[in-house]
Amino acid sequence: MTWHLTEDVEEFHRAAGDYLARDPARRTALLTVSETVRRHGPHAYGTAEPARFGWWRETGGGPVGAAFVQTLPRPPLLAPMAEPLARALVKALRGAGVRLRGVNGGEGSTEAFAEEWNGGGGWTVARRTRLFRLGELTPRYPAPPGAARQATTDDVPLAAAWMKGFAADIAETSDAEDADYTQKVARRVADGCMYLWESDGQPVSMAARSPVLAGQSRLSPVYTPPELRGRGYAGAVTAAVSRSALDAGAEQVLLFTDVANPTSNALYQRLGYRPLADYVEVDFS
Repeated sequence: MTWHLTEDVEEFHRAAGDYLARDPARRTALLTVSETVRRHGPHAYGTAEPARFGWWRETGGGPVGAAFVQTLPRPPLLAPMAEPLARALVKALRGAGVRLRGVNGGEGSTEAFAEEWNGGGGWTVARRTRLFRLGELTPRYPAPPGAARQATTDDVPLAAAWMKGFAADIAETSDAEDADYTQKVARRVADGCMYLWESDGQPVSMAARSPVLAGQSRLSPVYTPPELRGRGYAGAVTAAVSRSALDAGAEQVLLFTDVANPTSNALYQRLGYRPLADYVEVDFS
């Protein structure tokens, strides 16, 4: 039983690529994060330290049975795995001198990791999220005033400010500066994966998705400025981006929500999204 750790995303891809592609929905974040690093380099998420990856094999030549990714300073994100593997990962990370402030993944494996890391205590649940998968897309009818359009380079400053607002809304702890949000938005615009809803010629909401990879595409972020909420714009732009993912060939369209936000959970289910899996993020004391 062996965990392998690396900062080389190509090594990770060679070892774990087939494993990730076998269940692209539940491993969506690992797929998209590793692909972003492959395309844009080890510091693609705007941090001084490179991204970290790992995979587990029962034997040296056996199939990969678990994996994780980490983009510092965020906690490691665990793919679904048995609790003994999560505990073994703690020992591998400690042996490599890694320091952590938390962990994120399925409830059982995440709590096993946290207990092993802190000796059975000293951690708290920071957030619970739910992964949804699109069934049949059912946009609201009639739609709110306006229409969706692809974002262009001229929209990058506004969309970057909105992405920063989205990060604040979900209480994402990040050391990223405005330039990092600009870079993230510019990538989505260049990929043709960011959309705006316009009303009376003015952008009023935005949504973006990842490029289709292993048959899946994941929506994030979806954002409407506070003063424009409650008018149906978020649902309309989410439906438009979901349709764009399907048109691009996605077999599975996914998104994460905060379990504590009943408004967004209800909105996405009205659009045809159905719960697939729950995740928990914990902070270490």
